[in-house]
Amino acid sequence: MAGNRDGLTAMTRIAIVTISDRASRGEYEDLGGPAIERWLRGVLAEPCDFVRRIVPDGLESVRDVLIELCDQAGADLILTTGGTGPSPRDLTPEAMRQVITKELPGFGELMRQASLLHVRTAILSRQTAGVRGRSLVINLPGKTVLHRRVPRRCLSRRALLPRTHRRGPDPDGFFCLGMNRSSC
Repeated sequence: MAGNRDGLTAMTRIAIVTISDRASRGEYEDLGGPAIERWLRGVLAEPCDFVRRIVPDGLESVRDVLIELCDQAGADLILTTGGTGPSPRDLTPEAMRQVITKELPGFGELMRQASLLHVRTAILSRQTAGVRGRSLVINLPGKTVLHRRVPRRCLSRRALLPRTHRRGPDPDGFFCLGMNRSSC
């Protein structure tokens, strides 16, 4: 559970952002966002409030939705998919760096390592993670085949997320995302 600004307990809010020019124009169905949400619903021990967005590739569109989800929507965790490759319109990491206050590059390193077991081109991916206020933002791979495998490695039972509730003393302000034992 997450604590809102009034100190009352609220459900943890997880935002999933699909970054794709074609999906945002309705040219094809977004498969990545729903796949991530299905996986999370299967592994989380507590119910969560899910928010989904689809935005086109590009610096401003990604930056603006991340700021809105962190600052206005109060998302505790934001998972993005898409826009981390080497093509000119893939600007998710650059947009994220304009939004976050601290980068957490270990997430990207771990995701590339896990992805390489399944996709040879994973070395070209530029995933990263970072914190803005009380929100943790993680860029997941864009390939749907990895949406069950990679988060399992990065969001294990002991994954650290910004503290948004008071389960007990924690001077560092972090908590562990409640995962079902079988998912880890």
